[in-house]
Amino acid sequence: MIVCIAEKPSVARDIARVLGAKDEHNGYMEGNGYQVTWTFGHLCELKAPADYTPLWKTWSLAQLPMIPPRFGIRLKEDKGVERQFAVIEKLMQAADSIINCGDAGQEGELIQRWVMQKAGARCPVQRLWISSLTEEAIREGFQQLKDQREYQSLYEAGLCRAIGDWMLGMNATRLYTLKYGINRQVLSIGRVQTPTLALIVNRQAEIDNFKPETYWVLSTVYRDTTFTAVMDEGDRGFKSQEEGQHALDAIRSLPFTVTSVEKKAGKEAPPRLFDLTSLQVECNKKYGYSADLTLQLIQSLYEKKVATYPRVDTTFLPDDVYPKCPQILAAMTPYAGFIQPLFADGKKLKKSSKVFDNSKVTDHHAIIPTHVSVTSAALSDMEKRVYDLIARRFIGAFYPDCKFEQTTVLGEVRSEGLHAGTFDDFVPFKATGKRIVDPAWHILWEKKPVKAAQPGNQASQESSASQESSENSEHPQDEERTLPAFRKGESGPHEPTLAEKQTTPPKPYTEATLLRAMETAGKLVDDDELRDALKENGIGRPSTRAAIIETLFKRNYIRRVRKSLAPTPTGVELISLIHEELLKSAELTGRWERKLRQIERHEYDAKQFIEELRQMVSDIVLAVMQDNSNRHVAASAS
Repeated sequence: MIVCIAEKPSVARDIARVLGAKDEHNGYMEGNGYQVTWTFGHLCELKAPADYTPLWKTWSLAQLPMIPPRFGIRLKEDKGVERQFAVIEKLMQAADSIINCGDAGQEGELIQRWVMQKAGARCPVQRLWISSLTEEAIREGFQQLKDQREYQSLYEAGLCRAIGDWMLGMNATRLYTLKYGINRQVLSIGRVQTPTLALIVNRQAEIDNFKPETYWVLSTVYRDTTFTAVMDEGDRGFKSQEEGQHALDAIRSLPFTVTSVEKKAGKEAPPRLFDLTSLQVECNKKYGYSADLTLQLIQSLYEKKVATYPRVDTTFLPDDVYPKCPQILAAMTPYAGFIQPLFADGKKLKKSSKVFDNSKVTDHHAIIPTHVSVTSAALSDMEKRVYDLIARRFIGAFYPDCKFEQTTVLGEVRSEGLHAGTFDDFVPFKATGKRIVDPAWHILWEKKPVKAAQPGNQASQESSASQESSENSEHPQDEERTLPAFRKGESGPHEPTLAEKQTTPPKPYTEATLLRAMETAGKLVDDDELRDALKENGIGRPSTRAAIIETLFKRNYIRRVRKSLAPTPTGVELISLIHEELLKSAELTGRWERKLRQIERHEYDAKQFIEELRQMVSDIVLAVMQDNSNRHVAASAS
């Protein structure tokens, strides 16, 4: 008998249906030579400290660091888990072979391997690796099963992550709680949790310590167009009102002259496809969804077979997905009005290297719709919104670049002996304008959907949620500012003004900007390619970042202030007393994350990683124990 083990009952039923395992039993389904069973996520976990020695049951500084010579696993203490594991154990003990059907990622690999180890499985094991739960994908996956040994490095990386979290979390939490906590306040320290908290605390400190600077901006209106004075690099405007006023008075009655008119053609590529982090960012910006809620929604879309595997960190597709794209697009009937132009006049579907690149795809590809029509799925309004974002990104990937014309007009007002700030004989001014020549993919985010997508025609199934998305989109058609037809050398009267401005503090983190900061180890960047390069050093995995943020809320280390995140007094105090940079630096923690990724790729030794962790934990314990200060952290009011 072949035993298949999935990560959830719903996934197991999908697999059993494809395999013909129709007979239902307690905890599994059977038929056609298969027995299909399931876990409920993590059935097993690393042993607790007291499982290794009774000396570690009581929290004591004298027993730190706690570093087991060999880590072991145990069943979670839950009656339902124990019952299901008994079923799995019985099936695996009698199995001829096992097929690991867990989620195709590091966490899924770890979950199922631990269960098989605990169950004492001794038979050959194969791995099912799929990116969607459609019947077609499951059938293809079973035709391409691989030996589980090919995923050994993925398991080792997951195991190192779990051991690292245990060693640092268990030791540092007890260490800081016993050393600095009062009134039974547990000070939770985590390998990713603490540097994430430090990002929020440090940003708040920058805001609190910010001292605004006043400056004055000189502008003028010529032919109904506002021109702004061009300052030296690094200068926002005049540093004193007197300088600005002197310049204003000097040029007020003198003519404005156009010195340059430059037009440049430009292109804007369609937005990247979604990885999990960018989807969470977009849902937070647009709908205020938390990272955790977005993960739940996209997981549901995956299980309903209308979207591909969500826990991914790439925005690219492999070449072998390209031939399937017409079928996927054909099933997206609510968007027929947008899809039809892609195939008009027998055109071949566009294939861009910014979308299809095998070198940028490892375990899974970007999140895209499947060929299962969304009209056949029962989706909630929130799920419809998330699907709509994914669908429009996918369709947009096949549209041509948006074409625009950028106009830059330079002008000046000459005044002998001006001597105002950096200006001697004239004040230079600048105005820019942008005109969309061909909106191309921008039509997907225009406020009004194209006619063919209106209710009452082929696209009548388009949801109100999708139309709401189009009206509040991340990619609306750029606000155009078309300038008059200026001519070099023309001159005339103008109306200058001087406006007082102030520098503004950094903005507090939102969940969207915090996710980006976690992805790039604290470096906020807008450029997609640079962000890709920094992902290697990001802290946490795409699938775990939402849980990390939720943990900070549960520990009462951070709170929401409208859409922003702010640290609580406890969170601020905790970070202030941590002197060990390895515990609170996103950049240093990111280096450890990079090593975990290198373990996946056979580029770093797992044993060396664990040994480095042992040494790091020992050094941290020694450093804190030598602190003779009398600092403490009090609990915040919930």
